[in-house]
Amino acid sequence: MLKGKTAVITGASTGIGKAIALEMAENGANIAIIYIGDENLAVDVKKQAEHFGVKAEVYECDVSDFEISKAICEKIVADFGSVDILVNNAGIIRDNLLLRMSESDFDAVISVNLKGVFNLTKHLSRSIMRSGCGRIINISSVSGMMGNPGQANYSAAKAGVIGLTKTTAKEFASKNVTCNAIAPGFVVTDMTANLPQAVKDYADNSIPLKRMGTPEEIAGVVVFLASDKSSYITGEVIRVDGGMCM
Repeated sequence: MLKGKTAVITGASTGIGKAIALEMAENGANIAIIYIGDENLAVDVKKQAEHFGVKAEVYECDVSDFEISKAICEKIVADFGSVDILVNNAGIIRDNLLLRMSESDFDAVISVNLKGVFNLTKHLSRSIMRSGCGRIINISSVSGMMGNPGQANYSAAKAGVIGLTKTTAKEFASKNVTCNAIAPGFVVTDMTANLPQAVKDYADNSIPLKRMGTPEEIAGVVVFLASDKSSYITGEVIRVDGGMCM
C-alpha cells in the first residue's frame, strides 16, 4: 500500500508512534524514526521495521526546538532522498488543575505538542510537496475537541493541532498534499498505564465500546490516511475513541 514511500514519524520509539512506524513498514514504507530519550527503544523499532525489508533510520530530535528540528529534517531528506509522509505524533503530558498548573508545564506541553507539529511540517513541507501526493497526519486528541479537567495545556495544544491541520490542508491542497488529524480517545500506552485505577474504570464505563483502544487501532487509520485510498480526504479530524466523544 505504501511501497516506495518514505514516512517520518515523530515520537516513534514507543506507544502509538511505534505502532504507526511498524504498520507503515509492514505496508512497504521506508521510515525515519524520530525519538527523544532512550536510543535503545528507537533502535529496537528500527530492527523490527527492517524485518519487513524496508529502510529504517533513527534520529534523536527535540521537536520543540526549531533549529534542531530543521537540521534533523535536512538530514532525513539527505538520507532518504525525499519524504512523502509526515506523522506528527510526538507528545507529552504535564497534567494539573489550571489553578495549580505552572507556567513551565503549560509552555512545555504547548512547545512539544503544538509547536513541534509546526516545526516538522514547515521543515519537511518542500520535500512533501515535491512528492506530488504528499500526506501529513497529525495526532490530536479528543481532549482537544471537548476539553478535559486537569489538562488545560494538553487540551489547548491538541485543539491547536486541529486548527493547524485545517489551515495546512487549505494551504497545501494546490500541491496535492492532504493534511488530516486523528483524535484518539483513551489508548493503552505507557502514558495511560500510570493513570489511577479509578480513572481507568471511569474511562471504560464512559466509552460506549466499554474498553480502551490499542495503538494498532490508531496505526491502521494512519496508514489509510497515508495511502492513495484517502486521496479525496483533507482537513478532516477522525475520532478513534470507541464512541467516547460522539
